[in-house]
Amino acid sequence: MSTLILFLPPARPGPASEYAYTLTADGHSALQHATAPAALLPEPTRPGGEVVAVVPARALSWQRVTIPAGVPLGAGQQTPRLRSVLEGLLEDRVLDDASQLHFALQPGAQSRAQAGEPVWVAVCDRAWLREHLQALEAAGRRVARVVPEFAPGPTASGQPELCALGTPEEAYVVLTGHGADQGVAVLPLTPMALTLARAGLPAADSGDNPALTVRAEPAVAALAERTLGQQGQRIALHTTSQRALDAARGDWDLAQFDLSSTSSTRALRKVGSALSAALYAPQWRAARWGAGVLVVAHLVGLNAWAWQERQALTAKQASVRNTLTQTFPKVQVVVDAPVQMERELAQLRQAAGSVSARDLEPLLAAAGAALPDGRLPSSIEYTPGELRLRGVTLAPDEESVVSGRLQAAGYRARVDDGSLLLRTEVSP
Repeated sequence: MSTLILFLPPARPGPASEYAYTLTADGHSALQHATAPAALLPEPTRPGGEVVAVVPARALSWQRVTIPAGVPLGAGQQTPRLRSVLEGLLEDRVLDDASQLHFALQPGAQSRAQAGEPVWVAVCDRAWLREHLQALEAAGRRVARVVPEFAPGPTASGQPELCALGTPEEAYVVLTGHGADQGVAVLPLTPMALTLARAGLPAADSGDNPALTVRAEPAVAALAERTLGQQGQRIALHTTSQRALDAARGDWDLAQFDLSSTSSTRALRKVGSALSAALYAPQWRAARWGAGVLVVAHLVGLNAWAWQERQALTAKQASVRNTLTQTFPKVQVVVDAPVQMERELAQLRQAAGSVSARDLEPLLAAAGAALPDGRLPSSIEYTPGELRLRGVTLAPDEESVVSGRLQAAGYRARVDDGSLLLRTEVSP
């Protein structure tokens, strides 16, 4: 499943709004990246592809609150009651009217709240977010997930990280991973930001500290090098596409409350994401190779088994033909060995004057031995292997007894239209 990842502009959508996007097939490498209006954004290349919207760091604020006991937090339980609870908890912490803001709880918020731990709440302008999602949906790019550009919690390196973003005229840094109780901090691009980040390192005054990870967009890399490099800090380039891929792989989904998807849509999205990861993600490459080798091994094994079965069947057919030609040398052409052997045996019996179970005498003898005393047929019809005795009527219990006796003698019997029909079950 391919994914179209796009950044939401900080301004409200309009005719001139453009979205920086990244198109990926496996969630780890970019196939295409550029900037385009909503109507000109590319579509995911595979069926079932999804669109992920990234909310910039400067459009979000992060609040840590303790949810009162008894308030359900599940994905299907984001009710107006929970919304009112969050508004009451955050009313004194935000500058705007809480009713005009959009809230999103961190992944796993329910288990954390049940354990009495505080949970992170992402806050942004609700009208701005809704209008962008509506503009994208009107352009045929329905957003499946909304993720933050940066989120609280441990970073990939396990240490505080700085990322320099923006333009040379309006550059800023985003600080993450600088404390369990700290959210995502957006600071001006100054040496003070680096000082704050280093202060979050354990034993910051020791000389054994691991180097702080500092990344920068190409547009502000030179400025970051001049500003932060003076303190001996190395700067690594980190493109917009890389940042979009990192954000899309996160667990967050800001599309909650009135912007949330249905449970079935979420389930389908999770299944599609899992399939996409299994089919295209690099970390599953070894598993894909293993599955391919297993399939090939099974196919080879099945073909080898089928070949052995064909060889065994051919050998049996050849044995039957050899038996026929050795027993009856006058048979030169073998078409159907069992039928030809039966015919030859019948001719031998006729020449010797013997009878087979298909002849009239054995059939009559078997019928006479099986029928109750005094039951005589009114007429007899005979064809090789079959005898019909007309005028013989049997009660249901007598019919079962007669059938059992005839079956023990190698014949099948049934009452048919006021007559008893016998057929041989054995070959001559």
